[in-house]
Order: sequence, then structure tokens, then C-alpha cells
Amino acid sequence: MTERVGPDQSAANEELSSQERLALMQTQHRALDDKIIDLQSRPWQNQLLVQRLKKEKLRLKEAIERLKDEMIPDLNA
Repeated sequence: MTERVGPDQSAANEELSSQERLALMQTQHRALDDKIIDLQSRPWQNQLLVQRLKKEKLRLKEAIERLKDEMIPDLNA
């Protein structure tokens, strides 16, 4: 399953650059995608687990987009 960032991990994340955090989140996103595909290919799918992983993948995607927005200034502003 995926790791969630807790209070103990937030200090470690602050030491990572934005590029490193982005790469880490993208790797986690791909790993979730691979796991979902694997679970869906099985005849005895655990639908609850698949649904949970999809929600986590979406949260991660949104976090990636927020980080990208922080890294790239808005040229229209």
C-alpha cells in the first residue's frame, strides 16, 4: 500500500527539494497505477482495495499538480 505523510515524515520531506519531492510522488503514482492494473487483472478482484487505491492515486495526482503549480510561476498573473 502507499505511505502517507505523517508528522514524523514531514521534516524529512522538508529536506527534499521540490524536484526530488515531485520525482518521489510521480514514482509513487506509477507504483499505485501498476498495483491497480495488477489487481484488476485478477478474476477475484478486491473491489474495495481497488477503489481505495484509486482514491489514493487521485490524491497523489492532485498533490503532484499542486507542487508543479508552486514550481512553475503563473505567467498570467
